[in-house]
Order: sequence, then C-alpha cells, then structure tokens
Amino acid sequence: MTISAVLLAGGESRRMRRDKAVLQFRGRPLWQLQLELLRKIEPQEIFVSARTDPPWRPVDVEFVRDAPPSRGPLSGITAALTQTKSDHLLVLAIDTPFMTLEYLRQLLDNLKVGYGIVPMIDNCAEPLAAVYPRNAAVDFGQALSGKNFSLQPLVASLIAANKVWPVPVSNEEKPLFRNLNEPDDLGLSDRS
Repeated sequence: MTISAVLLAGGESRRMRRDKAVLQFRGRPLWQLQLELLRKIEPQEIFVSARTDPPWRPVDVEFVRDAPPSRGPLSGITAALTQTKSDHLLVLAIDTPFMTLEYLRQLLDNLKVGYGIVPMIDNCAEPLAAVYPRNAAVDFGQALSGKNFSLQPLVASLIAANKVWPVPVSNEEKPLFRNLNEPDDLGLSDRS
C-alpha cells in the first residue's frame, strides 16, 4: 500500500483573525511543524491544499487548489483525493499542532487495502486527522456537489459503505485533536 499526505491549509481563519498557517507555536510557524510531522511519515507525495498557493509552501510540496465551490475541508480533501497517486491519503489540518508522529503511525499501521481509518471521539468523527482510501474520491465529490458540506454525515456514509473503519480515541489520546481556532487558544499548555 502507498500513502500520500495532505496538509489542509485553506481555512479562512475568521475566529483567529489571521492566517493560522503562519502562527508561531512553540517558536515555529504551524505550517512548518505540520509539514515536518508529515515528512516523518515518508509519504509518496505531500500536498498542501488551500484556496490559493501559499507563499510559505516548500518547492517539494505540491499545491492542490481546493475543489470548487469552496466548502472548507471538504473541498481540500476532495481535491487531494483526486490528485493522489497513492492508495491512501493521510489528512492533517494545519491547526492541530498537538498531533504526534506516534499516533499517525498507529493509524497507518492499522490500514487495510481499500479501507481508510477515521478516529472517533464519543461517536463524533475526527475527519481532519484521518486516512482515506483513494476510492473515496467519488464519495467526496458527490458530497461537494450536494447541499450538506459537513464531513460528519460523509464519514458516516463511508463507514456504512465499509470504505473507512472507525477507531475509538482513548481519553489519553483526546488532547492530540485539540485545534487552534481563536487567539486565546495560543495560550494552551502542553497539559491535557
């Protein structure tokens, strides 16, 4: 099985009031932290998905324009799934700096041919730190052309179709999914 990875960086950052990708976290910009994490996975290819090509994108990372119409993460994942040459696509949001290499490797270690993996916290999917099979591109495209752009019903339908497996997130793992949405979130400590 082959793996590609996409860093989702297309959000408008309305609540943060500035581009999250360039926010400093632990002394480095978020984009740099997250790309470094993805590089350690050693994917076949790495994409950055956004509405416009970010000026910080390294030359060895491919830009994928969010699939129109712009519908948040749904657009970014759809675009990356249609571009990937790999069997699976690892998705990571730019604003989840607490995610670890160990957790992502654990997800990848449990992959099966033709199936993805989506972490679940209390029956709610965590679709922005998940792995999707390339054949889910059709499902994402259909959702993008529909009226409901939430990833929750899409993931539920992928689970029902046996395209992704839900994986429960333990209480110890829940802090890995914290994201930075507002300026006050930058004051988060390393504590759970």
